[in-house]
Amino acid sequence: MTDSTMKRMIGVDIGTTSTKSVLFEQDGTVVTSANIGYPLHTPTTATAEQDPDEIYRAVLHTIAGVMEQSGTAADDILLVSFSSAMHSVIAVDSDGTPLTRCITWADNRSAPYARKLKEEWNGHEIYMRTGTPIHPMSPLTKLIWLREEHPEIFDQTAKFISIKEYVFFRLFGQYIVDHSIASCTGMLNLKQLDWDREALQLAGITADRLSTLVPTTHLIEGLHAEAAAEMKLGLTTPFIVGASDGVLSNLGVGAIEPGVVAVTIGTSGAIRTVVDQPVTDPKGRIFCYALTEDKWVIGGPVNNGGMLFRWVRDEFAASEVETAKRLGIDSYDVLTRIAEQVRPGSDGLLFHPYLTGERAPLWNPDARGSFIGLTMKHRKEHMIRSVLEGVIFNLYTVMLAMEEQIGRPARIHATGGFARSSLWRQMMADIFDQEVIVPESIESSCLGAVVLGLYGTGRIESLDIVSGMIGSTHSHEPEPAATHVYHQLLPIYISIFRSLEQQYSAIAEFQNSMGEA
Repeated sequence: MTDSTMKRMIGVDIGTTSTKSVLFEQDGTVVTSANIGYPLHTPTTATAEQDPDEIYRAVLHTIAGVMEQSGTAADDILLVSFSSAMHSVIAVDSDGTPLTRCITWADNRSAPYARKLKEEWNGHEIYMRTGTPIHPMSPLTKLIWLREEHPEIFDQTAKFISIKEYVFFRLFGQYIVDHSIASCTGMLNLKQLDWDREALQLAGITADRLSTLVPTTHLIEGLHAEAAAEMKLGLTTPFIVGASDGVLSNLGVGAIEPGVVAVTIGTSGAIRTVVDQPVTDPKGRIFCYALTEDKWVIGGPVNNGGMLFRWVRDEFAASEVETAKRLGIDSYDVLTRIAEQVRPGSDGLLFHPYLTGERAPLWNPDARGSFIGLTMKHRKEHMIRSVLEGVIFNLYTVMLAMEEQIGRPARIHATGGFARSSLWRQMMADIFDQEVIVPESIESSCLGAVVLGLYGTGRIESLDIVSGMIGSTHSHEPEPAATHVYHQLLPIYISIFRSLEQQYSAIAEFQNSMGEA
Protein backbone atom coordinates (compact mmCIF):
# COMPACT_ATOMS: atom_id res chain seq x y z
CA MET A 1 0.00 0.00 0.00
CA THR A 2 1.32 3.42 -0.96
CA ASP A 3 1.61 6.52 1.20
CA SER A 4 -1.72 8.37 1.59
CA THR A 5 -0.36 11.34 -0.34
CA MET A 6 -0.01 9.07 -3.38
CA LYS A 7 -3.55 7.78 -3.24
CA ARG A 8 -6.11 8.52 -5.96
CA MET A 9 -9.78 9.53 -5.96
CA ILE A 10 -12.76 8.52 -8.10
CA GLY A 11 -15.52 10.96 -9.02
CA VAL A 12 -18.73 9.39 -10.35
CA ASP A 13 -21.34 11.41 -12.25
CA ILE A 14 -24.70 9.68 -12.76
CA GLY A 15 -26.09 11.65 -15.69
CA THR A 16 -29.24 11.65 -17.74
CA THR A 17 -27.64 10.08 -20.82
CA SER A 18 -24.64 8.28 -19.30
CA THR A 19 -22.64 7.57 -16.17
CA LYS A 20 -19.00 8.65 -16.07
CA SER A 21 -16.29 7.74 -13.59
CA VAL A 22 -13.09 9.78 -13.52
CA LEU A 23 -9.92 8.78 -11.68
CA PHE A 24 -8.01 11.76 -10.25
CA GLU A 25 -4.71 12.35 -8.57
CA GLN A 26 -5.12 14.40 -5.38
CA ASP A 27 -4.00 17.56 -7.19
CA GLY A 28 -6.94 17.25 -9.60
CA THR A 29 -4.99 15.72 -12.50
CA VAL A 30 -7.13 13.31 -14.52
CA VAL A 31 -5.60 9.83 -14.74
CA THR A 32 -8.30 8.15 -16.81
CA SER A 33 -12.07 8.03 -17.26
CA ALA A 34 -14.79 5.60 -18.33
CA ASN A 35 -18.24 6.36 -19.67
CA ILE A 36 -21.28 4.14 -20.31
CA GLY A 37 -24.43 5.46 -21.99
CA TYR A 38 -27.99 4.20 -21.63
CA PRO A 39 -31.29 4.94 -23.36
CA LEU A 40 -34.10 7.22 -22.29
CA HIS A 41 -37.40 5.37 -22.67
CA THR A 42 -39.98 7.68 -24.25
CA PRO A 43 -43.01 5.57 -25.27
CA THR A 44 -45.00 8.83 -25.27
CA THR A 45 -43.64 12.33 -25.67
CA ALA A 46 -44.58 13.12 -22.05
CA THR A 47 -42.71 10.08 -20.71
CA ALA A 48 -38.97 10.05 -19.97
CA GLU A 49 -37.84 7.02 -17.96
CA GLN A 50 -34.72 4.93 -17.48
CA ASP A 51 -33.90 1.47 -16.17
CA PRO A 52 -32.45 1.90 -12.66
CA ASP A 53 -30.60 -1.43 -12.79
CA GLU A 54 -28.97 -0.42 -16.07
CA ILE A 55 -27.70 2.75 -14.40
CA TYR A 56 -26.50 0.82 -11.33
CA ARG A 57 -24.52 -1.50 -13.62
CA ALA A 58 -23.05 1.53 -15.38
CA VAL A 59 -21.77 2.78 -12.01
CA LEU A 60 -20.14 -0.59 -11.28
CA HIS A 61 -18.63 -0.96 -14.74
CA THR A 62 -17.25 2.57 -15.07
CA ILE A 63 -15.56 2.37 -11.67
CA ALA A 64 -14.13 -1.02 -12.59
CA GLY A 65 -13.08 0.48 -15.92
CA VAL A 66 -10.94 3.26 -14.43
CA MET A 67 -9.40 0.80 -11.95
CA GLU A 68 -8.44 -1.62 -14.72
CA GLN A 69 -7.27 1.01 -17.21
CA SER A 70 -5.00 2.64 -14.65
CA GLY A 71 -3.79 -0.49 -12.87
CA THR A 72 -4.66 1.16 -9.55
CA ALA A 73 -4.77 -1.14 -6.54
CA ALA A 74 -7.89 -1.15 -4.35
CA ASP A 75 -5.86 0.04 -1.34
CA ASP A 76 -4.72 3.09 -3.30
CA ILE A 77 -8.20 4.61 -3.59
CA LEU A 78 -8.59 7.41 -1.07
CA LEU A 79 -12.31 7.90 -1.70
CA VAL A 80 -15.16 7.60 -4.18
CA SER A 81 -17.53 10.58 -4.34
CA PHE A 82 -20.77 11.04 -6.26
CA SER A 83 -22.52 13.56 -8.47
CA SER A 84 -25.98 12.82 -9.78
CA ALA A 85 -28.70 14.21 -11.99
CA MET A 86 -31.57 15.81 -10.09
CA HIS A 87 -35.32 15.29 -9.75
CA SER A 88 -35.55 11.55 -10.43
CA VAL A 89 -38.10 9.31 -8.70
CA ILE A 90 -38.14 5.53 -8.29
CA ALA A 91 -40.85 3.77 -6.29
CA VAL A 92 -39.46 0.68 -4.51
CA ASP A 93 -41.15 -2.00 -2.41
CA SER A 94 -40.15 -3.21 1.04
CA ASP A 95 -37.37 -5.36 -0.47
CA GLY A 96 -35.93 -2.44 -2.45
CA THR A 97 -37.23 -3.81 -5.76
CA PRO A 98 -38.27 -1.05 -8.20
CA LEU A 99 -41.99 -0.79 -8.85
CA THR A 100 -41.38 1.84 -11.53
CA ARG A 101 -38.57 2.78 -13.83
CA CYS A 102 -36.51 5.80 -12.90
CA ILE A 103 -38.80 8.74 -13.73
CA THR A 104 -36.40 11.49 -14.85
CA TRP A 105 -36.55 15.28 -14.64
CA ALA A 106 -37.65 15.36 -18.30
CA ASP A 107 -40.86 13.41 -17.63
CA ASN A 108 -43.88 15.70 -18.11
CA ARG A 109 -46.74 13.41 -17.10
CA SER A 110 -47.31 15.30 -13.87
CA ALA A 111 -47.93 18.58 -15.74
CA PRO A 112 -51.66 18.82 -14.80
CA TYR A 113 -50.76 18.43 -11.11
CA ALA A 114 -47.95 20.95 -11.37
CA ARG A 115 -50.53 23.38 -12.72
CA LYS A 116 -52.92 22.65 -9.84
CA LEU A 117 -50.11 22.97 -7.32
CA LYS A 118 -49.18 26.34 -8.76
CA GLU A 119 -52.70 27.71 -9.11
CA GLU A 120 -54.78 26.05 -6.36
CA TRP A 121 -52.62 24.29 -3.74
CA ASN A 122 -50.37 26.96 -2.26
CA GLY A 123 -47.50 25.98 -4.56
CA HIS A 124 -45.77 29.35 -4.46
CA GLU A 125 -45.43 29.30 -0.68
CA ILE A 126 -44.06 25.77 -0.86
CA TYR A 127 -41.54 26.94 -3.49
CA MET A 128 -40.48 29.85 -1.27
CA ARG A 129 -39.63 27.36 1.52
CA THR A 130 -38.19 24.54 -0.60
CA GLY A 131 -36.46 26.34 -3.48
CA THR A 132 -37.70 23.95 -6.19
CA PRO A 133 -39.83 25.77 -8.80
CA ILE A 134 -43.28 24.32 -9.39
CA HIS A 135 -42.90 22.27 -12.56
CA PRO A 136 -43.40 18.65 -13.73
CA MET A 137 -39.65 18.05 -13.20
CA SER A 138 -40.23 18.30 -9.43
CA PRO A 139 -40.48 15.00 -7.52
CA LEU A 140 -43.28 16.57 -5.45
CA THR A 141 -45.49 16.81 -8.53
CA LYS A 142 -44.44 13.30 -9.62
CA LEU A 143 -45.57 11.85 -6.28
CA ILE A 144 -48.93 13.61 -6.55
CA TRP A 145 -49.29 12.20 -10.09
CA LEU A 146 -48.41 8.67 -8.95
CA ARG A 147 -50.89 8.89 -6.07
CA GLU A 148 -53.70 10.11 -8.31
CA GLU A 149 -53.01 8.16 -11.51
CA HIS A 150 -51.36 4.96 -10.24
CA PRO A 151 -52.69 4.33 -6.72
CA GLU A 152 -51.91 0.60 -6.97
CA ILE A 153 -48.18 1.45 -7.28
CA PHE A 154 -48.33 4.32 -4.80
CA ASP A 155 -49.91 2.14 -2.09
CA GLN A 156 -47.34 -0.66 -2.54
CA THR A 157 -44.37 1.72 -2.33
CA ALA A 158 -42.17 1.52 0.76
CA LYS A 159 -39.79 4.29 -0.33
CA PHE A 160 -39.73 6.99 -2.98
CA ILE A 161 -36.08 7.53 -3.89
CA SER A 162 -33.79 9.08 -6.50
CA ILE A 163 -31.36 7.22 -8.73
CA LYS A 164 -28.39 7.99 -6.46
CA GLU A 165 -30.31 6.71 -3.44
CA TYR A 166 -31.02 3.51 -5.38
CA VAL A 167 -27.33 3.07 -6.20
CA PHE A 168 -26.32 3.58 -2.56
CA PHE A 169 -28.99 1.14 -1.41
CA ARG A 170 -27.63 -1.49 -3.80
CA LEU A 171 -24.05 -0.81 -2.62
CA PHE A 172 -24.62 -0.50 1.15
CA GLY A 173 -28.18 -1.58 1.98
CA GLN A 174 -29.03 1.87 3.39
CA TYR A 175 -31.49 4.54 2.24
CA ILE A 176 -29.72 7.89 2.55
CA VAL A 177 -30.28 11.13 0.65
CA ASP A 178 -27.91 14.07 0.73
CA HIS A 179 -29.21 17.58 1.40
CA SER A 180 -28.42 18.59 -2.19
CA ILE A 181 -30.54 15.92 -3.89
CA ALA A 182 -33.21 16.35 -1.19
CA SER A 183 -33.31 20.10 -1.88
CA CYS A 184 -34.25 19.30 -5.50
CA THR A 185 -37.39 17.38 -4.51
CA GLY A 186 -39.66 20.30 -3.66
CA MET A 187 -40.11 18.70 -0.24
CA LEU A 188 -37.13 19.92 1.81
CA ASN A 189 -37.49 23.02 3.96
CA LEU A 190 -34.24 24.84 3.16
CA LYS A 191 -33.94 26.77 6.41
CA GLN A 192 -34.72 23.79 8.63
CA LEU A 193 -32.88 21.20 6.46
CA ASP A 194 -35.77 18.85 7.16
CA TRP A 195 -38.77 17.60 5.21
CA ASP A 196 -41.47 20.23 4.73
CA ARG A 197 -44.69 19.21 6.48
CA GLU A 198 -47.10 20.81 3.99
CA ALA A 199 -45.25 19.41 0.96
CA LEU A 200 -45.38 15.88 2.40
CA GLN A 201 -49.09 16.26 3.16
CA LEU A 202 -49.73 17.29 -0.45
CA ALA A 203 -47.70 14.33 -1.70
CA GLY A 204 -49.71 12.05 0.57
CA ILE A 205 -46.71 10.58 2.37
CA THR A 206 -44.91 10.64 5.70
CA ALA A 207 -41.18 11.08 6.19
CA ASP A 208 -40.61 7.34 6.73
CA ARG A 209 -41.34 6.79 3.04
CA LEU A 210 -38.32 8.95 2.17
CA SER A 211 -34.63 8.31 2.83
CA THR A 212 -32.66 9.50 5.87
CA LEU A 213 -31.27 13.01 5.34
CA VAL A 214 -27.47 13.36 5.49
CA PRO A 215 -24.96 16.15 4.65
CA THR A 216 -23.36 16.11 1.20
CA THR A 217 -20.06 15.29 2.93
CA HIS A 218 -21.47 12.14 4.58
CA LEU A 219 -19.01 9.22 4.51
CA ILE A 220 -20.14 5.62 4.36
CA GLU A 221 -18.13 2.37 4.37
CA GLY A 222 -18.97 -1.32 4.26
CA LEU A 223 -19.59 -2.13 0.60
CA HIS A 224 -21.46 -5.31 -0.18
CA ALA A 225 -18.80 -7.87 -1.10
CA GLU A 226 -20.17 -8.66 -4.56
CA ALA A 227 -20.28 -4.97 -5.56
CA ALA A 228 -16.80 -4.32 -4.14
CA ALA A 229 -15.37 -7.21 -6.14
CA GLU A 230 -17.04 -6.06 -9.34
CA MET A 231 -15.69 -2.51 -8.92
CA LYS A 232 -12.18 -3.75 -7.97
CA LEU A 233 -12.46 -1.88 -4.65
CA GLY A 234 -11.93 -2.86 -1.03
CA LEU A 235 -14.84 -3.48 1.33
CA THR A 236 -13.82 -0.45 3.43
CA THR A 237 -13.24 1.98 0.56
CA PRO A 238 -14.71 5.31 1.79
CA PHE A 239 -17.70 6.51 -0.25
CA ILE A 240 -18.89 10.12 -0.02
CA VAL A 241 -22.59 10.56 -0.81
CA GLY A 242 -21.83 13.84 -2.64
CA ALA A 243 -24.35 16.20 -4.20
CA SER A 244 -26.29 17.01 -7.37
CA ASP A 245 -24.55 17.52 -10.70
CA GLY A 246 -25.53 21.17 -10.96
CA VAL A 247 -24.03 22.39 -7.69
CA LEU A 248 -20.93 20.21 -8.17
CA SER A 249 -20.41 21.62 -11.65
CA ASN A 250 -20.14 25.09 -10.05
CA LEU A 251 -17.57 23.74 -7.64
CA GLY A 252 -15.72 21.94 -10.41
CA VAL A 253 -15.24 25.08 -12.51
CA GLY A 254 -14.18 27.17 -9.53
CA ALA A 255 -17.37 29.24 -9.51
CA ILE A 256 -17.92 29.28 -5.74
CA GLU A 257 -16.89 32.83 -4.87
CA PRO A 258 -19.56 35.54 -4.50
CA GLY A 259 -20.43 37.05 -7.87
CA VAL A 260 -18.97 34.24 -9.99
CA VAL A 261 -21.55 32.61 -12.26
CA ALA A 262 -21.25 29.23 -13.97
CA VAL A 263 -23.04 28.53 -17.24
CA THR A 264 -23.29 24.95 -18.44
CA ILE A 265 -24.67 23.79 -21.77
CA GLY A 266 -24.74 20.04 -22.26
CA THR A 267 -27.85 18.24 -23.52
CA SER A 268 -29.83 20.80 -21.55
CA GLY A 269 -28.33 23.80 -19.76
CA ALA A 270 -28.15 25.80 -16.55
CA ILE A 271 -26.83 29.00 -15.07
CA ARG A 272 -25.90 29.11 -11.37
CA THR A 273 -24.05 31.00 -8.64
CA VAL A 274 -23.17 30.23 -5.00
CA VAL A 275 -24.67 32.17 -2.08
CA ASP A 276 -24.13 31.81 1.67
CA GLN A 277 -27.77 31.36 2.67
CA PRO A 278 -30.93 30.10 0.96
CA VAL A 279 -32.45 32.59 -1.51
CA THR A 280 -35.74 32.16 -3.36
CA ASP A 281 -37.40 34.45 -5.90
CA PRO A 282 -40.77 36.12 -5.20
CA LYS A 283 -41.56 35.55 -8.90
CA GLY A 284 -40.65 31.86 -8.67
CA ARG A 285 -38.16 31.89 -11.56
CA ILE A 286 -35.00 30.43 -10.01
CA PHE A 287 -34.06 27.40 -7.94
CA CYS A 288 -32.10 27.20 -4.69
CA TYR A 289 -30.29 23.94 -3.91
CA ALA A 290 -27.84 22.92 -1.18
CA LEU A 291 -24.09 22.40 -1.71
CA THR A 292 -22.99 22.26 1.94
CA GLU A 293 -24.64 23.46 5.16
CA ASP A 294 -23.32 26.99 4.52
CA LYS A 295 -23.19 27.14 0.70
CA TRP A 296 -26.23 27.20 -1.54
CA VAL A 297 -26.54 27.39 -5.31
CA ILE A 298 -29.22 29.52 -6.99
CA GLY A 299 -29.96 29.67 -10.69
CA GLY A 300 -32.12 28.27 -13.42
CA PRO A 301 -32.11 25.15 -15.59
CA VAL A 302 -33.16 25.17 -19.23
CA ASN A 303 -34.48 22.13 -21.07
CA ASN A 304 -33.08 23.04 -24.43
CA GLY A 305 -29.30 23.18 -24.81
CA GLY A 306 -26.96 21.13 -26.97
CA MET A 307 -29.80 18.81 -27.95
CA LEU A 308 -30.96 21.57 -30.31
CA PHE A 309 -27.62 21.62 -32.12
CA ARG A 310 -28.10 17.87 -32.59
CA TRP A 311 -31.65 18.51 -33.82
CA VAL A 312 -30.33 21.01 -36.38
CA ARG A 313 -27.72 18.51 -37.53
CA ASP A 314 -30.22 15.65 -37.85
CA GLU A 315 -33.12 17.57 -39.42
CA PHE A 316 -31.49 20.30 -41.52
CA ALA A 317 -28.02 19.15 -42.41
CA ALA A 318 -27.97 15.70 -44.02
CA SER A 319 -25.72 16.90 -46.87
CA GLU A 320 -23.33 18.65 -44.47
CA VAL A 321 -23.10 15.50 -42.34
CA GLU A 322 -22.21 13.47 -45.45
CA THR A 323 -19.57 16.04 -46.40
CA ALA A 324 -18.09 15.87 -42.91
CA LYS A 325 -17.91 12.06 -43.07
CA ARG A 326 -16.20 12.21 -46.44
CA LEU A 327 -13.64 14.72 -45.18
CA GLY A 328 -13.16 12.94 -41.85
CA ILE A 329 -14.12 15.97 -39.76
CA ASP A 330 -16.72 16.56 -37.07
CA SER A 331 -20.17 17.41 -38.47
CA TYR A 332 -20.66 20.05 -35.75
CA ASP A 333 -17.49 21.80 -36.92
CA VAL A 334 -18.99 21.99 -40.41
CA LEU A 335 -22.21 23.49 -39.06
CA THR A 336 -20.27 25.98 -36.95
CA ARG A 337 -18.35 27.17 -40.01
CA ILE A 338 -21.64 27.61 -41.86
CA ALA A 339 -23.09 29.65 -38.98
CA GLU A 340 -19.97 31.83 -38.89
CA GLN A 341 -20.84 33.08 -42.38
CA VAL A 342 -23.87 34.91 -40.93
CA ARG A 343 -23.69 38.22 -39.07
CA PRO A 344 -24.54 38.38 -35.34
CA GLY A 345 -28.31 38.57 -34.93
CA SER A 346 -28.91 36.33 -37.97
CA ASP A 347 -30.26 39.33 -39.90
CA GLY A 348 -33.24 39.62 -37.55
CA LEU A 349 -34.16 35.94 -37.37
CA LEU A 350 -35.00 34.96 -33.78
CA PHE A 351 -35.35 31.41 -32.49
CA HIS A 352 -37.17 30.51 -29.27
CA PRO A 353 -35.68 27.16 -28.23
CA TYR A 354 -38.64 25.61 -26.44
CA LEU A 355 -38.83 22.34 -28.37
CA THR A 356 -39.26 20.32 -25.17
CA GLY A 357 -41.26 22.89 -23.20
CA GLU A 358 -39.17 25.02 -20.87
CA ARG A 359 -38.09 25.30 -17.28
CA ALA A 360 -36.36 28.60 -16.49
CA PRO A 361 -37.34 31.32 -17.11
CA LEU A 362 -40.86 30.34 -18.28
CA TRP A 363 -41.52 27.22 -16.15
CA ASN A 364 -44.04 26.23 -18.79
CA PRO A 365 -44.13 22.65 -20.13
CA ASP A 366 -46.51 23.83 -22.88
CA ALA A 367 -44.00 26.30 -24.37
CA ARG A 368 -43.10 25.51 -27.97
CA GLY A 369 -40.24 26.50 -30.24
CA SER A 370 -40.49 29.06 -33.00
CA PHE A 371 -38.58 30.97 -35.63
CA ILE A 372 -39.72 34.59 -35.74
CA GLY A 373 -38.72 37.06 -38.44
CA LEU A 374 -38.25 34.75 -41.43
CA THR A 375 -37.97 36.47 -44.79
CA MET A 376 -36.97 35.36 -48.27
CA LYS A 377 -33.41 36.49 -47.63
CA HIS A 378 -32.92 33.97 -44.82
CA ARG A 379 -31.17 30.72 -45.69
CA LYS A 380 -30.24 27.54 -43.91
CA GLU A 381 -27.12 29.12 -42.41
CA HIS A 382 -29.26 31.86 -40.81
CA MET A 383 -31.45 29.22 -39.18
CA ILE A 384 -28.42 27.33 -37.85
CA ARG A 385 -26.92 30.47 -36.31
CA SER A 386 -30.29 31.60 -34.98
CA VAL A 387 -30.72 28.31 -33.08
CA LEU A 388 -27.32 28.75 -31.39
CA GLU A 389 -28.16 32.37 -30.54
CA GLY A 390 -31.59 31.38 -29.21
CA VAL A 391 -30.09 28.98 -26.66
CA ILE A 392 -27.81 31.76 -25.34
CA PHE A 393 -30.59 34.39 -25.38
CA ASN A 394 -32.71 32.07 -23.26
CA LEU A 395 -29.92 31.56 -20.71
CA TYR A 396 -29.37 35.31 -20.58
CA THR A 397 -33.02 35.88 -19.64
CA VAL A 398 -32.43 33.53 -16.68
CA MET A 399 -29.36 35.59 -15.77
CA LEU A 400 -31.50 38.72 -15.73
CA ALA A 401 -33.81 37.08 -13.15
CA MET A 402 -30.79 36.12 -11.03
CA GLU A 403 -29.42 39.67 -11.19
CA GLU A 404 -32.51 40.87 -9.34
CA GLN A 405 -31.32 38.76 -6.40
CA ILE A 406 -27.51 39.01 -6.58
CA GLY A 407 -26.65 41.96 -8.84
CA ARG A 408 -24.50 41.84 -11.94
CA PRO A 409 -21.99 38.96 -11.85
CA ALA A 410 -18.28 39.64 -11.49
CA ARG A 411 -17.36 37.01 -14.07
CA ILE A 412 -18.77 34.00 -15.91
CA HIS A 413 -17.27 30.52 -16.10
CA ALA A 414 -18.59 28.35 -18.93
CA THR A 415 -18.51 24.59 -19.23
CA GLY A 416 -20.22 21.69 -20.97
CA GLY A 417 -20.12 20.35 -24.50
CA PHE A 418 -20.85 23.75 -26.02
CA ALA A 419 -17.52 25.04 -24.67
CA ARG A 420 -15.76 23.12 -27.45
CA SER A 421 -17.22 25.61 -29.95
CA SER A 422 -15.37 28.92 -30.09
CA LEU A 423 -18.31 30.45 -31.99
CA TRP A 424 -20.78 29.50 -29.24
CA ARG A 425 -18.42 30.76 -26.51
CA GLN A 426 -17.97 34.09 -28.29
CA MET A 427 -21.73 34.34 -28.76
CA MET A 428 -22.16 34.01 -25.00
CA ALA A 429 -19.64 36.78 -24.32
CA ASP A 430 -21.40 39.04 -26.83
CA ILE A 431 -24.96 38.39 -25.62
CA PHE A 432 -24.05 38.56 -21.91
CA ASP A 433 -21.72 41.54 -22.60
CA GLN A 434 -19.14 40.06 -20.24
CA GLU A 435 -15.89 38.16 -20.34
CA VAL A 436 -16.50 34.41 -20.51
CA ILE A 437 -13.83 32.18 -18.94
CA VAL A 438 -13.64 28.54 -20.00
CA PRO A 439 -11.69 26.17 -17.71
CA GLU A 440 -9.64 23.52 -19.47
CA SER A 441 -11.19 20.69 -17.44
CA ILE A 442 -14.48 19.41 -18.82
CA GLU A 443 -14.93 16.94 -15.93
CA SER A 444 -16.46 19.62 -13.72
CA SER A 445 -19.09 17.57 -11.84
CA CYS A 446 -16.69 14.69 -11.14
CA LEU A 447 -13.96 17.11 -10.05
CA GLY A 448 -16.46 18.91 -7.82
CA ALA A 449 -17.44 15.56 -6.29
CA VAL A 450 -13.88 14.60 -5.31
CA VAL A 451 -13.09 18.08 -3.97
CA LEU A 452 -16.22 17.79 -1.81
CA GLY A 453 -14.92 14.39 -0.73
CA LEU A 454 -11.54 15.85 0.28
CA TYR A 455 -13.38 18.53 2.24
CA GLY A 456 -15.70 16.01 3.89
CA THR A 457 -12.82 13.81 5.01
CA GLY A 458 -10.92 16.78 6.46
CA ARG A 459 -8.02 16.60 3.99
CA ILE A 460 -8.63 20.18 2.87
CA GLU A 461 -9.93 23.08 4.95
CA SER A 462 -11.69 24.98 2.18
CA LEU A 463 -13.40 24.22 -1.12
CA ASP A 464 -11.42 27.11 -2.62
CA ILE A 465 -8.57 24.69 -3.33
CA VAL A 466 -10.43 23.77 -6.52
CA SER A 467 -9.14 26.95 -8.21
CA GLY A 468 -5.71 25.34 -8.45
CA MET A 469 -7.11 22.14 -9.96
CA ILE A 470 -9.08 23.29 -12.99
CA GLY A 471 -6.11 23.77 -15.28
CA SER A 472 -5.52 26.61 -17.69
CA THR A 473 -8.36 28.65 -19.07
CA HIS A 474 -9.09 30.63 -22.18
CA SER A 475 -11.43 33.56 -22.30
CA HIS A 476 -13.58 35.55 -24.70
CA GLU A 477 -14.19 39.29 -24.45
CA PRO A 478 -17.42 40.74 -25.85
CA GLU A 479 -17.19 42.35 -29.28
CA PRO A 480 -18.95 45.74 -29.01
CA ALA A 481 -20.53 45.66 -32.47
CA ALA A 482 -22.09 42.23 -31.88
CA THR A 483 -23.19 43.18 -28.36
CA HIS A 484 -24.95 46.27 -29.75
CA VAL A 485 -26.93 44.10 -32.20
CA TYR A 486 -27.90 41.57 -29.56
CA HIS A 487 -29.05 44.23 -27.11
CA GLN A 488 -31.37 45.59 -29.80
CA LEU A 489 -32.87 42.14 -30.35
CA LEU A 490 -33.16 41.05 -26.71
CA PRO A 491 -36.28 43.09 -25.80
CA ILE A 492 -37.99 41.73 -28.93
CA TYR A 493 -37.00 38.19 -27.98
CA ILE A 494 -38.43 38.60 -24.45
CA SER A 495 -41.65 40.33 -25.54
CA ILE A 496 -42.41 37.52 -28.00
CA PHE A 497 -42.33 34.68 -25.47
CA ARG A 498 -44.31 36.75 -22.98
CA SER A 499 -47.03 37.44 -25.54
CA LEU A 500 -47.31 33.82 -26.70
CA GLU A 501 -48.31 32.20 -23.39
CA GLN A 502 -51.93 31.61 -24.39
CA GLN A 503 -50.87 30.40 -27.82
CA TYR A 504 -48.40 27.93 -26.28
CA SER A 505 -51.24 26.38 -24.27
CA ALA A 506 -53.55 26.24 -27.28
CA ILE A 507 -51.03 24.62 -29.62
CA ALA A 508 -49.93 22.15 -26.92
CA GLU A 509 -53.57 21.18 -26.32
CA PHE A 510 -54.06 20.66 -30.06
CA GLN A 511 -50.87 18.57 -30.34
CA ASN A 512 -51.90 16.47 -27.34
CA SER A 513 -55.32 15.86 -28.87
CA MET A 514 -53.62 14.70 -32.08
CA GLY A 515 -51.25 12.43 -30.17
CA GLU A 516 -48.22 14.45 -31.34
CA ALA A 517 -46.95 15.83 -28.00
